[in-house]
Amino acid sequence: MPYISINTSAALSDANKATLVSELGRLITIIPGKTEADLIVDLSTSRAMFMGGKKTPSAYIDLRVYTKTTDEAKKLFTREVFTLLNHELGIKTEHLYMTIAEFDNWGYDGEFH
Repeated sequence: MPYISINTSAALSDANKATLVSELGRLITIIPGKTEADLIVDLSTSRAMFMGGKKTPSAYIDLRVYTKTTDEAKKLFTREVFTLLNHELGIKTEHLYMTIAEFDNWGYDGEFH
């Protein structure tokens, strides 16, 4: 079950949030074996974010997935998410950052796997 958290300085309307959730659901399928139906999206908006001590329009994206995936999928997913956030939020790609964590163990369906 993939989990993606986005912390951003951008203020988002409900329509913006719905678009992001929908598009992230589409993009998660870039990661082999991941589906929109299993994706958890956590949006934190209107955050006070600073870079180099200056308030800067920016976003930090944290993707967590169960099991390893390919470098090619991670690279493509990163590019596509950055393009999406640049288009939807107007944040320059040089102010977008992402981490991808892959876990061998994950709790779901009432069990730890």
